[in-house]
Amino acid sequence: MIKTLIISALTASIAFSSPLSKQAQDSGLIAIPSAPSALLKLIDNPKNPITKQKVELGKMLYMEPRLSKSGIISCNTCHNLGMGGVDGVSAAIGHKWAANPHGLNSPTVYNAVFFDSQFWDGRDPDLEKQAQGPIQAGPEMAATQKHVVDTVVSMPEYVSRFQKAYGKDVKIDFEKVTDTIALFERTLVTPAPFDAYLEGDENALNAAEKKGLKTFMDKGCATCHNGIALGGSMQMFPLVSPYKYANMGDFKGDKNGMVKVPTLRNITETTPYFHNGAIFSLKEAIQEMGRTQLGMEINDADAASIETFLGALEGKKPTVTYPQLPNSTATTPQPDMN
Repeated sequence: MIKTLIISALTASIAFSSPLSKQAQDSGLIAIPSAPSALLKLIDNPKNPITKQKVELGKMLYMEPRLSKSGIISCNTCHNLGMGGVDGVSAAIGHKWAANPHGLNSPTVYNAVFFDSQFWDGRDPDLEKQAQGPIQAGPEMAATQKHVVDTVVSMPEYVSRFQKAYGKDVKIDFEKVTDTIALFERTLVTPAPFDAYLEGDENALNAAEKKGLKTFMDKGCATCHNGIALGGSMQMFPLVSPYKYANMGDFKGDKNGMVKVPTLRNITETTPYFHNGAIFSLKEAIQEMGRTQLGMEINDADAASIETFLGALEGKKPTVTYPQLPNSTATTPQPDMN
């Protein structure tokens, strides 16, 4: 037994000191911590601490289509938790079934808590602020703050749940509703085999995935796709060569031409790619990124190798049971498609 423990300890030590694992960490790649306490420190909001009651309420509101003007669009419509947190189309579809007027693609909500900023132009600092935008945006949910509050307070079950989550004297206003949605979104993290590898499990990745990781780093992909999210920061785009699908939509980034780097976590599930969803092939996206940002041609073999590694970023999703939403009442705002 002692011999077994010694061998196990040595194996763990060797795995932890793996040259490739160290190179990954030196490149700025960070694991989602497996320890619940360490993870909670990263995702919690000190101003509105995570509790079970708040998360359950936030899930209901995330799935609630009556928060929209039409009564048929929820957060989950564009950020579908059963589809990698996206909608699978190039440009998001919103109110009156209109495509986003700027041709913008819906980014994944999974692991968004780890982003430095939110939206493609990085205009909001956190999920709480971000949650306010789509609800009020005309091309998205097209609701007013009054509509949202009137909808929630018209249903006794929602009022009761807010009181249980925040106390009897809670003021149910627009910000409290969106903060609660954001709190639920903070829990949508997806630890993957790659995280176990960075934490010392040498067998978490197979040989092909390790080769792909090395190719990923050697090509310079980790320059922008780093941190816990392997993305989420603001970078110049395009950097070296013109983006060949730049004419799809009119988005040019923020005032400095900076665009939020999309996360590579669950990238195998979040097609199509780029801010305008112009590319449906992950291999093509890798090669276009090579030309646009790195100034190099990534051959088919290297692209396939990188794609193999990206598969190891497909993480375990939290179990989300679709909630039964409260019945509308006589005071619940009626759907308006105009």
